[in-house]
Formats: sequence, C-alpha cells, structure tokens
Amino acid sequence: MLPRPMGEVYEHIRDFVVAVESKSGDVVGCCALHVVWDNLAEVRSLAVKDTCRGKGLGFRLVRTCLDDARELKIPRVFALTYVPRFFNKLGFEDLSKDDLPQKVWGDCIRCHKFPDCDEKAVALDL
Repeated sequence: MLPRPMGEVYEHIRDFVVAVESKSGDVVGCCALHVVWDNLAEVRSLAVKDTCRGKGLGFRLVRTCLDDARELKIPRVFALTYVPRFFNKLGFEDLSKDDLPQKVWGDCIRCHKFPDCDEKAVALDL
C-alpha cells in the first residue's frame, strides 16, 4: 500500500469505508473506491488487521465499495493487488496492466518499485 500524505487522506476521505470493532472501537479494516473516470473506478487501500483476517471482513469491505460503484453507475472496477486470488473469489478477472488507461498510473510515481510494478491487475464489470 502506498503511503499517502495526510492532506491527501483528507481530500479523499469520502472514498473510504472503515470497519470498526464494536467493543473496543478500534479500526480493524478499510477499503476505498476511487473514481477514475465516468466508467472506471479503482478499489484501493484494502487493509485488514492481522487478527481479523480470514473472517470475511475484506470481502465485506470490497463488496461495500462495489455497491458504491453500482450506485454511482460505474460499469467497471479494477484493483492492483499482490493477492489476485482474493479478488477472483469476488468475481474479478485477471487483466493485463497494459489494458488500463494511462490515467490510473498517476499515484505509482510515488512507489519505490516504480516503474517495475509487480502488482497484478484485476477487473470486474458490474
């Protein structure tokens, strides 16, 4: 996950859905839907606390983002991930990164792996 300056977090805070542990109030997961264009959005910043993994929380977070994309009438959602199997279970299909528009690579310039990205692209048509 790319580090983001605090100002950028505030600019995009409405992109995020956050899971909170009911007893402690601790944040245990998050995910964001970033609208790229009128017909494309990215599921990004998916994170689940280690102790909460394997309980379906990640699936629920992504599904919430997908519901948001449907509500916005965005027909295609993609993700860049190291765990494509996770997204495949949600119906995403593997995709060549070359098939994504150039616009989606704007954040990548900040990555220490740029330009040798080793993430996999997946996409889902809604």
